Amino acid sequence: MAVFTVGDGDFLLDGRPVRLLSGALHYFRVHEEQWDHRLAMVRAMGLNCVETYVPWNLHEPEMDRYRDVAALGRFLDAVHAAGLWAIVRPGPYICAEWENGGLPHWLTGRLGRRVRTDDAEYLVHVNRWFHALLPQVVARQVDRGGPVVMVQAENEYGSYGSDAGYLRHIVDLLEACGVTVPLFTSDGPEDHMLTGGSIPGVLATANFGSGAREAFEVLRRHQPRGPLMCMEFWCGWFDHWGDARAVREAGGAAAALAEVLECGASVNIYMAHGGTNFGGWAGANRAGELHDGALEATVTSYDYDAPIDEAGLPTAKFWAFREVLARYAEGPLPPVPAPPVRLAAPVEAAVAEWAPLDGVLEALGDEEWDGAVPPTFEELGVDRGLVRYRLRVPGPRQPYPLSVSGLRDRAVVYVDGVRAGVLEAEDAVLAEPVAGPAMVELWVESLGRVNYGPRLAESKGITGGVRHERQYVHGVRARGLRVDAFTADGVGKVPFVPASLEGAPGLYRAVVEVAGAGDAALELPGWTRGFVWVNGFCLGRYWGVGPQESLFVPGPVVREGTNEVWVLELEGAGPSVRLA
Repeated sequence: MAVFTVGDGDFLLDGRPVRLLSGALHYFRVHEEQWDHRLAMVRAMGLNCVETYVPWNLHEPEMDRYRDVAALGRFLDAVHAAGLWAIVRPGPYICAEWENGGLPHWLTGRLGRRVRTDDAEYLVHVNRWFHALLPQVVARQVDRGGPVVMVQAENEYGSYGSDAGYLRHIVDLLEACGVTVPLFTSDGPEDHMLTGGSIPGVLATANFGSGAREAFEVLRRHQPRGPLMCMEFWCGWFDHWGDARAVREAGGAAAALAEVLECGASVNIYMAHGGTNFGGWAGANRAGELHDGALEATVTSYDYDAPIDEAGLPTAKFWAFREVLARYAEGPLPPVPAPPVRLAAPVEAAVAEWAPLDGVLEALGDEEWDGAVPPTFEELGVDRGLVRYRLRVPGPRQPYPLSVSGLRDRAVVYVDGVRAGVLEAEDAVLAEPVAGPAMVELWVESLGRVNYGPRLAESKGITGGVRHERQYVHGVRARGLRVDAFTADGVGKVPFVPASLEGAPGLYRAVVEVAGAGDAALELPGWTRGFVWVNGFCLGRYWGVGPQESLFVPGPVVREGTNEVWVLELEGAGPSVRLA
């Protein structure tokens, strides 16, 4: 057993000064069978610690229904076996460019902006969640022979709010649940963020990507004593659909890392290995300096331009960081592990079967809602996926503009079964007027809930109404199609027919024969937008607007011989799929 404490100027392990050289690696963004390889890569880069967030919404998809909470414990056991320490950041809010910042949709749909405050109803749910989760952490603390040396209270709260009572509740709750290792907070190195996010008696750390000396000077104004730590050293960045790929040059990033360490500080490289937003769990941001503008959806890849890339391979940044970190290592660095096995040869297959969206919805959709006004995704219980809204414009009446208010995020509109356009703005008008009577369908997809800033906890779907001229059209039927409904049993009920060459929206099925299975990239030439599965494993969203051009397929998902690929295309399909 060991004791890890916070000293006046250093972290102490059994009274001996230690420096944390940590790297972020999220267990939920890496296939479990590849954890050991990624952890070995982290060690080989020169790190002695791993940091992970914990996404509440992944583990409690419905209130009081938990899903594989033990995955965190298994990951921490793997960290220990790899000879690394661990930092755990359980939230309850995590940001992480993850759907809803990790908060469950059923919670934010009910409480809205009351989350992340000292609201009694919100705290009831936080208390229950932490009591379910934290035994995985408590049993693996360093003072019990495990790897966990620190636990975070909330996350970057100073970027969001100033409810000191809420932060104190989180600290007290963590301790009441048995956390005995040091607690900490992390915020940007700005006065208002540190003022809003810090807690007396709890170590404050700073998040930044450059300018370490200036950042630590700001931190010291708020915390004169205690070890310095950059809890998120941003060595790269994430990407949004439709933007250019974010890239940070290796030499400059390594110099910035060296500056952190020259200050005598500890560091957590964010990200050491980013991984993938499997399952459609990517979040979204709002544009602008105040993060309240247009929606910017995050891509499926969370490569982050990290030193260990999405496929687990070392990059130029890996070698540059390894050179810097070797100066602070106790002894020689371990060798770099062999790369994972790759697919032996590219293989392409034409789509064989297809089912229209209506047929897929009939087979896999939730119960239909029938009401006066459009329900939100949260009211329908849809976390990831899409909703079909159906309404009838009365008639006879002349053509008038058809508009949607409060639209989040993207709607493909059909009038009397004919595609009439795509709406994207929050207040959008269909290009061509609509005469009555007419049946209107709007297929709305959530592109990811906001994970950062003042618009956290906003609802999805049609949050206002549908108008014909100035008149609201009442009488709405709505039905959700959730990503989680696409299981082998569920897809087996879908009414497939032989695929034509028309490329219509719907669910496509292809069979790919593989000789020499391994890690691969799934390419979808000519496809537009949707979700894709390989052997029932959801790789996530694809979208032809870029910058992501293919989806990472973990080797454990690919089978020797026959592999089945499902593609849910929402706008216009291509002829084939390709594993490379």
